[in-house]
Amino acid sequence: MNWKSAIEQTLATTRLNIKRFGDQFPIVSLGDGKYHLTDHTSWTEGFWSGILWLSYEYSKDPEIHAAAIKSVDSLKKRLEAEQGLDHHDIGFLYSLSAKARWIVDKDEDSRLLALQAADILMKRWRSAPQLFQAWGPEGDSANGGRIIIDCLMNLPLLYWATEQTGDRSYADCASIQAEKSRRFLVRGDDSSYHTFYFDQVTGNSIRGGTEQGYQDGSTWTRGQAWGVYGFALAYRHLKEPYFLDTSKRLARYFLEQLPEDHVAYWDFDAPQEQDTPRDSSASAIFVCGILELLEHLPEDDPDRAFLDEAVHKSIDSLVNRYFTAGSQTEEGFLRHGSYSVRGNSSPDDFMIWGDYFFLEALMRLEQGIPGYWYER
Repeated sequence: MNWKSAIEQTLATTRLNIKRFGDQFPIVSLGDGKYHLTDHTSWTEGFWSGILWLSYEYSKDPEIHAAAIKSVDSLKKRLEAEQGLDHHDIGFLYSLSAKARWIVDKDEDSRLLALQAADILMKRWRSAPQLFQAWGPEGDSANGGRIIIDCLMNLPLLYWATEQTGDRSYADCASIQAEKSRRFLVRGDDSSYHTFYFDQVTGNSIRGGTEQGYQDGSTWTRGQAWGVYGFALAYRHLKEPYFLDTSKRLARYFLEQLPEDHVAYWDFDAPQEQDTPRDSSASAIFVCGILELLEHLPEDDPDRAFLDEAVHKSIDSLVNRYFTAGSQTEEGFLRHGSYSVRGNSSPDDFMIWGDYFFLEALMRLEQGIPGYWYER
């Protein structure tokens, strides 16, 4: 199957989903092929908006455009109501919605909305330990000094805010967070912690841990994929060679752990048995991360051919073994994603972020359209 055909099939599903979802947003399926829908209670609503914007860029379909605009308007109301924004995933919510509309339509209100979102994210900055607190209120005993690797994908909203306003504080804080993530979340063997804890007052490092991985010292595959993509994006904006090197090291580790079909299990250290859940969403994120990484590697880099081959093996497997291919009854694109195997929450289902990154990967390959993480 070629990329164009696969994109056309995602469009068929998306057009049905616009009618099925109405004003709500999909998160994960619950074992029945249908998405659980939410009214702005999750960190995930931006991914549906991102799918709509990618679909519109490809199709120029006015019905999809109208649905994409409606999704941004809904997220605007969420921000105005300060509903469900007390976490670090503001970049996931607003880079793929408000910033996406700015990039595609050059709508000034959407640009301002994305900048407001950047200001909301900056409220998560903790000056004493010098980090963006992932979850919970300031001073929280469990999460007060905690960072997670996912945050690397929220930082592009701050890099962009500095580019738009000239205010260095956004990018300066993002740079500190990226460097702290590199030093403490990436281990010496190029695997990664999901989370890391710091003393809230002194900023001293305490320990690595996990929230959704197999155990504290394991490598949660979606976290490793966030790292591949997030450090490549940090390099795009900050131009520090060690971010590019870190992305490449994480990518090689990811590739060396993959099973024969080139799609990741949910954790690299979980026992790999017949019924061990996969995480197709981790592999979709990983493909996008490699495609970003390849944009920055010199032509004579010895890893280029290896990484390019890896992209095609992974995306071919996703398309041929995991893709619903425009099914009339299944609401997602990618089967066999996992939200939280550890928490027994949708361990083998559709994930809306998996669908987004799968479509982003196809769009990068077919049309060179890289999603909405940076200004084009």
